[in-house]
Amino acid sequence: MSWRKLPVSLTELCLDTTLRCGQSFRWTKSEDNIWSCALHGRVLSLRQDAAHLYYRALFPEALHAPPTPPSSAPPSADGTAIEIDDTTELVYHYLNLEPNLTKLYEQWSSADRNFEKKAPKFAGVRILRQNAWEALVGFICSSNNNIIRISQMMEKLCVHYGPLIGHIDAKPYYDMPSPARLTGSKVEGHLRELGFGYRAKYLHRTAIMITQQDGRWLDSLRNPESPILGHAKSSAGDMLPGGREGYRKAHEQLLALQGVGPKVADCVCLMGLGWGEAVPVDTHVWQIAQRDYKFGKGKHRSLTKLTYDAIGDHFRMLWGKEAGWAHSVLFTADLRAFSERLSSKIEIKEEIKEEDGASVISKTVAKIENKEEDRVNFSSEPIAKVELTPSMSIKREHIEESSLDKSEEYSVHGRRKRQKGSIIGPKG
Repeated sequence: MSWRKLPVSLTELCLDTTLRCGQSFRWTKSEDNIWSCALHGRVLSLRQDAAHLYYRALFPEALHAPPTPPSSAPPSADGTAIEIDDTTELVYHYLNLEPNLTKLYEQWSSADRNFEKKAPKFAGVRILRQNAWEALVGFICSSNNNIIRISQMMEKLCVHYGPLIGHIDAKPYYDMPSPARLTGSKVEGHLRELGFGYRAKYLHRTAIMITQQDGRWLDSLRNPESPILGHAKSSAGDMLPGGREGYRKAHEQLLALQGVGPKVADCVCLMGLGWGEAVPVDTHVWQIAQRDYKFGKGKHRSLTKLTYDAIGDHFRMLWGKEAGWAHSVLFTADLRAFSERLSSKIEIKEEIKEEDGASVISKTVAKIENKEEDRVNFSSEPIAKVELTPSMSIKREHIEESSLDKSEEYSVHGRRKRQKGSIIGPKG
């Protein structure tokens, strides 16, 4: 129950950005700014200040849980005691704390002026080391969807098919169900009843395909430099323009699964299998590529496979084998939920005071000159004299805000029409 801590600055990890930016969908935040999620047989809770990351783990046998849910709910975890508390190792592994993010940001900024402008507002965006199955399920659900709804789907999936790990303040926390739990004949229909729509078929069929494979098949596609918890690292080979051989192999094999197109495959490669060079191109990234990197013209006029690959290759050329990490910073900057960080604000205060029988209007201006760099200048000066009665006192405040144009939906994969040669949308 007690909190432990690691020395981690906000420039190396920002929980409020990393856990909200569309790579993981099961974390919940309490009113006292604590993030919690059921992971690896425990409920893991995280919070941070400017200098430290705090964490604690609640195991099933240590929880004083309220009465078990009705019998229609899935059974609780068996409560088997974990002989060794590996929570410190889990936190370090899951949050992927080994890479020096400050140095990576400096490297990406020196190579890319656009990244250099956006990055200061989005420090500490770190790619998690998620379970590959969880990442696969989450991004199958992401098709034509937004982050809030994906999170709701993941919650429903865990509540109805996953093990109950425990409670915090009467809130139950369920872990991810195994693929085998989603293979039953009634699963697809039940998921449709729960609001999964056409994704129900994809999840059911993919679960069957994975269950029929060797149980270690998904993890066999992992980057050996980013192994599962408790395993040693090994070399992943040389970086090539299209990514390392292991990444290209993993991407190709994932495409055989139901509901997995190029974007979902790249999301799983990056956020579930540890291939840092994977660059998922969804509607946000396509808009970024057109707006900031001169795509959208000539042979790259539309998002065909050729253009998809060209965008990924361009970012890999700019940012190297962690291109997917840098891409995620720009993706986060493009989300409506974070648009206030890129807004400019002009505040004007006017106050009328009496001086020697006349009234003087004094104006104070606080102006952000550049909406991406937040340079603020203050000035206070008398601007006019107005004849007023001695008893009159007026104070007026006017605030104007202009923010970046955010006409697109706050989504992981926006709703768009299929066109001939286009790869946008789920694989049927």
